[in-house]
Amino acid sequence: MKRMASLLWPVAFLSSFAWCQSATVPRLEFDHTTVYVRDLNKSGEFYDKVLALQRIDEPFHDGRHIWYRIGTHDQLHVVSGANSAENHDINVHLAFRVADVPDFTSRLQQMGIPYRKSIRGDGKTATLRPDGVHQIYFQDPDGYWIEVNDDKF
Repeated sequence: MKRMASLLWPVAFLSSFAWCQSATVPRLEFDHTTVYVRDLNKSGEFYDKVLALQRIDEPFHDGRHIWYRIGTHDQLHVVSGANSAENHDINVHLAFRVADVPDFTSRLQQMGIPYRKSIRGDGKTATLRPDGVHQIYFQDPDGYWIEVNDDKF
């Protein structure tokens, strides 16, 4: 009996392992990200004018939310209520694609928006990733970092 139990243990273990492997894992898809801001109107104006994002209807209608379409099924939620600006690390950022980074950089210059040409400092040219994509970085009114690049995806 003891020998039979020791022979069945691997079978039971492998059966349970196979069940775990075959269990359906839900496929996750990105839905939205949120920035928590001090001044909703100032942030809304920034995302409207600097990034020219498309506003979409938000369900709360409480004057504390602005929602933007940032992809086919992706959204940016801007929510008011923050008491102070936080020091956000540049490595945590929103990233958007454009066809021409120098053209977008000119737009920022015309609007008086300071930007960085490198994630590590203020280099002379836009950062060129190993895959050939150019990048620039700038901040929204609450200090959230935004990258704009020319990835061809």
